[in-house]
Amino acid sequence: DSDLAWMKMKSNPIDIVIGPIETYEDKLYGYKAGFEAYVLIKDMEWSQKLERFTKLLPGLQAGLPVPAEFKPAISGDASEINAYDVVYYAGECNSGSKTIAINLPNDERIQQQWGTRRLQLKNVIRAKFDKILQPIAKELIDSSQWKHITFDAFFNTIMFHEVAHGLGIKEVVGQPGVLVRTALQDHASALEEGKADILGLYMIHQLHSMGEIQGNLEDFYVTFMAGIFRSVRFGAASAHGQANMMRFNYFLEQGAFQKSNSGKYTVNMAKMEAAMKGLSALILTLQGTGDYAGVQKAFAEQGKIGSDLQADLDRLAQRGIPIDLVFKQ
Repeated sequence: DSDLAWMKMKSNPIDIVIGPIETYEDKLYGYKAGFEAYVLIKDMEWSQKLERFTKLLPGLQAGLPVPAEFKPAISGDASEINAYDVVYYAGECNSGSKTIAINLPNDERIQQQWGTRRLQLKNVIRAKFDKILQPIAKELIDSSQWKHITFDAFFNTIMFHEVAHGLGIKEVVGQPGVLVRTALQDHASALEEGKADILGLYMIHQLHSMGEIQGNLEDFYVTFMAGIFRSVRFGAASAHGQANMMRFNYFLEQGAFQKSNSGKYTVNMAKMEAAMKGLSALILTLQGTGDYAGVQKAFAEQGKIGSDLQADLDRLAQRGIPIDLVFKQ
């Protein structure tokens, strides 16, 4: 009832999110949610500019690089994308890495009936870009590609990560009523975060080709790559961390980036696009089949931080680049 009431509020300039919401802390089955609260100020003008993207979701779903049974038809009419400044965090969302975007409600019944609301936390995104992402890029990305690290690209990769949670499949193929989240248990959150990351990049690629997003496509790819380094610093134990490591190692195997003798990374645009499509198909298939053993194997093989990457992360620590923000509220 509270989820429905929250979804029906449209014109309020102040918003709250409160309750038992995310299940990241439950390392047994991924069922038990932790309590958290946000107080948010809605940016009405920016939110209005983002409205058009939700109407494009059905077409983007239909174009996913998997067979039809893994991409059931969806409605984009009721979903929203809004921008906010955060003034208060408490509970689970404030206990470790600070959330920069939210996609709620998590209840699949509400999602199917009403869609979801994607909340982009603008002031937090800006702070992480200025204080963390840019210094990381200067340390690890080749100077020839520094010009492609932009705030707009960072904002969009985060925004479409949240939008991408609405794409893909919620129930195991051929097993009506069996949720992917239930079938994959403790691995469900990590794989879902991995899906949202890679499908967010896929959406940017598709929308750019449609003329719905302006700018240099290379900005999005290089900023996305720098964003992986930012996220893996939270550790491979977290849901987001495992997802990032799986993607980093998959991209490495596919040649989506190269590392020079000087320790700097360069994105290969053509191979990055191919790797994006390949990883999208792999994750959607694992979810659609409810393949717990397959997901476990994938994380065991690709969900770890290797010694070479660990040395890079140690360099960031030695330079004093912060891992995350602390709020003085």
